[in-house]
Amino acid sequence: MSWDDYFADDAGAAEAEGRGKKRNVTVGWTVRFAQGNAIWAPPKSFSRSDPKATSAKSIQVCPAAIDFDRRHYVIPCPVDLTLAFTRNAQGGLQLTDADGEASKMRPQGRANLFQLQPQNEWRHPERPILQFTAPYVFVADEPCYVVQSPPYLHWFPEQRPGMAMGGRFPIHIWPRPLAWAFEWYDLSKPLVLKRGDPWFYVHFETENPSAHVRLVEQEMTGELEKYLDSIIDVSNYVNQTYGLFGEAQRIRPDRLLKPKG
Repeated sequence: MSWDDYFADDAGAAEAEGRGKKRNVTVGWTVRFAQGNAIWAPPKSFSRSDPKATSAKSIQVCPAAIDFDRRHYVIPCPVDLTLAFTRNAQGGLQLTDADGEASKMRPQGRANLFQLQPQNEWRHPERPILQFTAPYVFVADEPCYVVQSPPYLHWFPEQRPGMAMGGRFPIHIWPRPLAWAFEWYDLSKPLVLKRGDPWFYVHFETENPSAHVRLVEQEMTGELEKYLDSIIDVSNYVNQTYGLFGEAQRIRPDRLLKPKG
């Protein structure tokens, strides 16, 4: 019996006594984007291509490491893009497409994909924040949080010139589309994004920490579409959107999860 099965069995026994939680949780994923849905690839289970373990004590067979890795899903980068900062005649910062005429993206595509946040919203006056559209929607019908994080399990020959921000919120109440925010530390270096490279990770927190999450493609039903319309962009009108969870839960349909047939 594997380590994970041991804890799952323990949780199952508790559930039989009315005190435990489910051993399996289904989470649906979909993309909500006005145009060009084909650029958004499905989330992929994280996997390694390490050589076969030569020792029973190898990290490749450590149950804690295996369980940690397999709970991560990789969101691939949708575009090829190189961004850089330059100074204008007045000394102000300007964000540019460093590929120039050779860029694979048109200006309208860039405008639809990302924006430079106003300076008064930066965490530090010398660290610009870019926010990219990442229109992945995750939804569950039982308590479940999505956790978004940088791709720290992958090694990149060229490090990005800053840090991607993380986030965590309940997808059974607030299944809004994700965003990818990047805080730029070293303005002398470009941000290079390559289509298909790991962009960020997601993993899921459930009531039973040992539960297995089954990720399935979600149908964009009328109920889900209407619910998304009620919660998207509310931050344009109010602060502290977490305070709206109670009202959102009140108007939420009993079931939103519907795997594609």
